Amino acid sequence: MIPLKAAGSVASVSSAPVVPATAPDPTAPEPFAPEPSAPDVRSRPIDPRSTLIETNPYSGPIRVPGRVALGDSGLTTLPIALGTSVFGWTVGPDAAERTLDRFAALGGTLVDTADSYASGRSELMIGNWMASRRVRDRMLVATKVGRSPDLSGLDPATVIAAVDESLARLRTDRIDLLHLHGEDPSTPLAETLGAVGTLIEAGKVRAVGASDFSAELLIEARVLAANGLPRVQALTTRYSLMERAAFEGRIELVAHAQGLAVLPYFALANGYLAGQVRRRSEATQDARGARLARHLGRRGHRVLAAIDDLAFRRDVAPATVAIAWLQAKSTVSAPVVGVTEPEQLDVLMAATGLVLTRSELIELDRASA
Repeated sequence: MIPLKAAGSVASVSSAPVVPATAPDPTAPEPFAPEPSAPDVRSRPIDPRSTLIETNPYSGPIRVPGRVALGDSGLTTLPIALGTSVFGWTVGPDAAERTLDRFAALGGTLVDTADSYASGRSELMIGNWMASRRVRDRMLVATKVGRSPDLSGLDPATVIAAVDESLARLRTDRIDLLHLHGEDPSTPLAETLGAVGTLIEAGKVRAVGASDFSAELLIEARVLAANGLPRVQALTTRYSLMERAAFEGRIELVAHAQGLAVLPYFALANGYLAGQVRRRSEATQDARGARLARHLGRRGHRVLAAIDDLAFRRDVAPATVAIAWLQAKSTVSAPVVGVTEPEQLDVLMAATGLVLTRSELIELDRASA
């Protein structure tokens, strides 16, 4: 197993009760309902990785967490990303703007979307928000191409056309991180990366990432990079306390060896790790509820018990603990999390200020083994 990051603990923001919603994309991070708690954590030790930005005479030092690198692309971000798969689906324009406002106000920088999310409406909402707030230069935009019904696959012409359409919807001249959205067996990877290289040279793309690539394809990508093609810098993959086996092992070893920035989606296992659903009767009667309910069982209850115990001891919400566990992994740069209400971000962003101790991480590892 890859070594854990250094441990310690810092202050976090408070949470608010929210209501879950269904996300449309089965491969995208889904929103959740955090436990309605409001932790007071001002007395926690200071994280040495944080930066002192102000001294408040009433609450003491105010600090922000350190930023993390996205591979060796030169891009850095707060260690949590906002997933926007529900934008244009269950979240309308006004709610999307409030969510983005809240995310930016809390220090968030990396917004994750795809040309296939709500048929491009997610990108459109993000673009309109960045233009109206004039914040393009302070935000990082990650989008994906390859799964749009109109521009499916990763052949060079499709990738170039898809990027141009995404740029128009996002109302920007560049995509900071372009993910290849899944593998395309019909197109040699060299051809796809060649097209990405053309986009990078044109200034339309700054860095390239992969979404749900196998270890073998990641290795092939590195060999191609050694021969002059763009280097894959990041990997989005399904990973959480409830779903570890698919990532931990060969893919994790490859990601670690290549220095990839891992951006896990389904970080809360379809909302299960938020702890709001404990019985099958409490799950919603839809596709998302069915995906959540499959975690209900002996192992799932054991994981929630471990999370509950740590959350009680650290005076935070269960969702905060689950995200902090991911952030402690040396390969993980920024979990991708989705919300339907701006206030839900408080619990999620609190994880950037909660560094679990090594013994706490071992507790969670054992419970979820």
